[in-house]
Amino acid sequence: MKRAVAEAKKALGRTHPNPAVGAVIVKDGRIIATGYHARAGTPHAEAVALAKAGTRATGATLYSTLEPCNHQGRTGPCTEAIIAAKIARVVYGSTDPNPIVNGKGHRRLVDAGVTVVSDVLRAEADALNLPFFKSVTTGLPWVTLKAGVTLDGKLATEAGRSRWITSEDSRARAQTLRNQVDAILVGAGTVSTDDPQLTTRLPEGRNPVRVVLDSHLRSPLGSRVFDVSHARTIVATVISTKHTRARALGEKGVELWTLPARHGQVALRPLLEKLVKAGLLHLLVEGGAEVHAAFITQRLADELMLFVAPKLFGHSGLTWAGELGRLTPASAPQLTHLTAEPVGGDLLIRGYFPPRGRRAR
Repeated sequence: MKRAVAEAKKALGRTHPNPAVGAVIVKDGRIIATGYHARAGTPHAEAVALAKAGTRATGATLYSTLEPCNHQGRTGPCTEAIIAAKIARVVYGSTDPNPIVNGKGHRRLVDAGVTVVSDVLRAEADALNLPFFKSVTTGLPWVTLKAGVTLDGKLATEAGRSRWITSEDSRARAQTLRNQVDAILVGAGTVSTDDPQLTTRLPEGRNPVRVVLDSHLRSPLGSRVFDVSHARTIVATVISTKHTRARALGEKGVELWTLPARHGQVALRPLLEKLVKAGLLHLLVEGGAEVHAAFITQRLADELMLFVAPKLFGHSGLTWAGELGRLTPASAPQLTHLTAEPVGGDLLIRGYFPPRGRRAR
């Protein structure tokens, strides 16, 4: 199963709106075939591994990170391919929460006489597809907040300077993260101040869809993020597409999404729902501070990744989390499952926000 997890990781960020899945076929104690789902519309991991194994699959064990599907989509049911190949035993990690799959693949295999074992390395398998699981159960994407900060939690100096707070190793790790998400979001303030390109600068990297949260279309039209030759770009706004600046962005090839307003700003939940409908299941939010605060206060963030550098800017520096409006420690957002990992000379602190409707204790 560890090998199957490793196979699934090869396609992280490339399978949306499908889950990332890896499969391994074992016979007589030896791996005879492996496979992973490369992207939507291509064969599923189990089918890839079965095709490689051929007739050797008879009587073998198939390991899959996700419960095999039992429905006809763009590809055929994996359960039928497994049964036809005369696989004797199936071991999988995650149960698929999609209502058209959940438990049905398991039952179909058992009814056909295949021995089935579930929940093997469940946590590792689940971690592969948190965006997929959340999208099919809530209609919202998985939202990761990311920032590079000082030891005292500052995103920039009093003068607004932030290049570079974190180490080259941390910045390289952030590029890997961009390569694995479906979309990346920043606010208009970040576009105006930093003029980011929001691309993945890796040799074989893939650029996520870029989303600019610009309620009143104030971003400079010459900003690098509006060069759509690098990647698809969406501007989320409350302004009509008939507005002069909206038309100018449209002429550049930028997509304008006019959304409902919340206190004069783009309402985040409708934006997130529309991203899922567009097949974008994992959203990386890179700021700035007001944007991070909006996701936190509206309880729409799932995960936090803070790259913390051993530097101090003091009280006049700009905080990464913006204004949260908390008056007591008891009312402060509290993360769970915290981990800390050295990255070069920095520390990557990672944790999860409690699901909406429930607070961490």
